[in-house]
Amino acid sequence: MGLPKPVTKYSNKNGVTYISNVDAAQYTIKELSRAALRDVAKMLRKKIIFKLKKLQGMKKNRRIFKSTQYWVRKREADLQIGFKHGTWYGFDQELGTNKMKKLGVLRDTVFESLREIQQIEAQYLSGIANPGVIDESEAKSGDGAE
Repeated sequence: MGLPKPVTKYSNKNGVTYISNVDAAQYTIKELSRAALRDVAKMLRKKIIFKLKKLQGMKKNRRIFKSTQYWVRKREADLQIGFKHGTWYGFDQELGTNKMKKLGVLRDTVFESLREIQQIEAQYLSGIANPGVIDESEAKSGDGAE
């Protein structure tokens, strides 16, 4: 979906014309929030991968790049970040098992980065007056370093 027309004009029978740019403003807010979520996800993914590389046997392993992913969903306007299904260093170490202690890499990284997340969101949402910063590409993490 492209950018809607910036101005919609409505005229009534008395000759009064109403000009509305609500559609463009709503679109701009939605796309700026998606762009902010995408940048937050990239930042969190880099930090999570950095922490996962410190684990035993994972320093030179490429699997963590493919298994640590994020999804910025357009319809729901939210961010999901996590590990692919079935990775022992994802699920088991995040929540712990009866033989493995809980590490909580994902959760701890998000809580440590709350101030940076707020700064990124504020930077994008302050750009509502300048809608030229919108990138319309879909947001899904790739394989490899970003």
